[in-house]
Amino acid sequence: MTETNPTLDPDALEPEFRDAHEERSAETPLEPEPETAADDTTAAEPRPAEERETTLLTARLNDTSRATGSWFDEKWAAFTATPAAARWVEWVLFGLVMLVAVLTRFLAIDHPMKLVFDETFYVKDSWSLVHLGYEGSWPEGANDAWAKGDPNTYSSEASYVVHPPLGKLLIGLGMLIVGADNAFGWRITVALAGLATVALVWFIAKRMFRSVPWAAFAAFLIAIDGHAIVLSRITILDGILVMFVLLGFLFMLYDRDDQRAKIAAGVRTWWLAQDAPLNGEPTPAPVSSTMEAPAEARRGPNWGPRLWNRPWLMAAAAAFACASAVKWSGLYFLAAFCVYSLVIDLLERRRQGVTLWASAGILMQGPISFILTIPLAAAIYLATWIPWLTTTGGYYRTWAEQPGKAWEGLLSWVPLPLQSLWHYQVEAYKFHTTLDATHPYQSSPLGWPFLARPTAFSYDYFKAGDGSGCTEELCVEAINSISNPLIWWIGTAAILVLLVLQFRRPSWRAGMILVGYGAGYLPWLAVLERQAVFHFYAIVMLGFMVLAIVEVLRTIVGTKEDPRSLRTASLAVLFIGIGVVTLVSALFYPIWTGIQIPDSYWRLTQWLPTWK
Repeated sequence: MTETNPTLDPDALEPEFRDAHEERSAETPLEPEPETAADDTTAAEPRPAEERETTLLTARLNDTSRATGSWFDEKWAAFTATPAAARWVEWVLFGLVMLVAVLTRFLAIDHPMKLVFDETFYVKDSWSLVHLGYEGSWPEGANDAWAKGDPNTYSSEASYVVHPPLGKLLIGLGMLIVGADNAFGWRITVALAGLATVALVWFIAKRMFRSVPWAAFAAFLIAIDGHAIVLSRITILDGILVMFVLLGFLFMLYDRDDQRAKIAAGVRTWWLAQDAPLNGEPTPAPVSSTMEAPAEARRGPNWGPRLWNRPWLMAAAAAFACASAVKWSGLYFLAAFCVYSLVIDLLERRRQGVTLWASAGILMQGPISFILTIPLAAAIYLATWIPWLTTTGGYYRTWAEQPGKAWEGLLSWVPLPLQSLWHYQVEAYKFHTTLDATHPYQSSPLGWPFLARPTAFSYDYFKAGDGSGCTEELCVEAINSISNPLIWWIGTAAILVLLVLQFRRPSWRAGMILVGYGAGYLPWLAVLERQAVFHFYAIVMLGFMVLAIVEVLRTIVGTKEDPRSLRTASLAVLFIGIGVVTLVSALFYPIWTGIQIPDSYWRLTQWLPTWK
């Protein structure tokens, strides 16, 4: 019994050759198409080729109803007329976007010169970790000592922490290089991670949409969004987590192209080996890239190629493992994209005419992909615990050495430090799943898509004449991890649009975006009973929301082949929208960075009552 299925899959609806066509058409001016003569008499009169082309072009230019593109399209074509010019324009745009990211993340990053919000945990834990090999304990008044430039008041007594060590090791490394006696030193790592996130969104969008302008647009939205800015200026783990998640997503994009190309090459090799030469030439592989499904399933290779050479898949697994070694929520992305890779394998084998495509994907390639990813991810995660494993003072480090604690039976061979580490992970899992502490800024995941309850990291109030520089009756210095509301709400709407369209007109781009968004959001719906959950956890969703915005706007804005009036109007609305979003970011920027503002200004940023 064969497992063929001629039903059209998402990739057949949007084949790869179309991406290349879109990329070329974005850079090459459209040639005027020949038109049918107005009457038989005119058509019968012979004309020189140059005269005929001139007449047709003049008629096209005079007929505004047939004009296509816009002024922007014409200028873009002029600026990118040669490959060298196109590269220059791309680097200029990339540089400008990164400059915006640098300014929003690094200006006055040492303000306030004190530990803010959960910096009290992660900064101090990071510093003791890189010195002791584990997180030490801190006396009362340690935060005040930090603010005065004394970071060395920790003790060798172990502290109980529930997050893996990689993010804290990176933060500690930044302090070792720059110094821990100032806020710039303890925030440099997250700021650099924030810059890397903007750059990664650029490269992801350019790869996904084959467009430099859309890549610049996506990266610019991340560069000016408050959620991303705050988590690049306050030292907690989530900004580092986002960087590794997006790095893994970029590698998955590379692997998708590599995976499909290798399956196609393997199928073609099989067909060439099976078919007899025709007139001295091999019969080409009957692989269709048309929109039409074959009338009847054709015979193909039973299983297709085994893909062991998957460097980008392994790189993605490594990146997601690093994300998991920062916070366990990175595991959801590892699992989601391993499943995604398997689905792509199934669809591509079916599209390429593999007879037993389901068995091949699940029973043959599935185990291979597992071997390539999961052991590597486990090894990387374990490697981040080496400092804890090679010392003896860490929390639970000697648990298995206590009488009656060591494993017996089939697992008795496992080294005692690894048994202790496993116990540590189990206890940390119990902590995460049973935590019922309350917080005034806790936020249910049900409200995340609507920006219902952002997290206030810091508030300091001042009055006129108190020496703070306040000239009003009441002033405030606030740090609130709220996104630009327009970016967040439009992003939520775009996700919903893609979800609906995916059922009606499947697209591989929308599919990848939805997988990433779902991996960052859906697992939290399973722990709604947990109270101590905060909106800043949703930062991992932001990059995928921005990509969803681009995917939807690409359809609305159209291409330079659209009628000139329609294309001009759509681009005008887009640029006006970008301007409005930028102004909103400018309005909110003081409450993202702790700039002192009058209380009346502060109230202007409180659009919803739940934001107070």
